[in-house]
Amino acid sequence: MTDITRRAALRLAVSAATLPLLAATAKAASHAAHETHNVTIQNMAFSPANLTIKAGDSVTFTNMDSARHSATDLNKAWDTGLLSKGQSATLTFNGAGSFNYRCTPHGNMRGSITIT
Repeated sequence: MTDITRRAALRLAVSAATLPLLAATAKAASHAAHETHNVTIQNMAFSPANLTIKAGDSVTFTNMDSARHSATDLNKAWDTGLLSKGQSATLTFNGAGSFNYRCTPHGNMRGSITIT
C-alpha cells in the first residue's frame, strides 16, 4: 500500500469509529431536553396539584393511597385509568396548552397542568 492509500484507509477507519459516538451524543442531547415530572396521589390529593411543564415533557402519576385513583382530563383528552396503590402512569404532553383534571371516583381531587 502507498502512503496515500494508508492515510485514506486510516481516515476511513477513524471516521467509522467516530460516527456511532457522534450519533449517541446527539441522541443523548435530544433526550436531555425533555423532563419527566412526578405527581404523587396521596391523602386524597394530587401533589403538586398545579404543574407547569414544557412541551415534550412527561408527567408520571403515582398512587400512594390504598384507594384506587385516576387523573382524568375534564375534557376527556387523556386519562390514566384507575391506579391501585403503588401503580403509576406516564403521559407525554407534546403541545402547548392547559388541562384541568380530576380523579374520576373522587371528583373533589383536582389539579391542572400548563404546557408552555
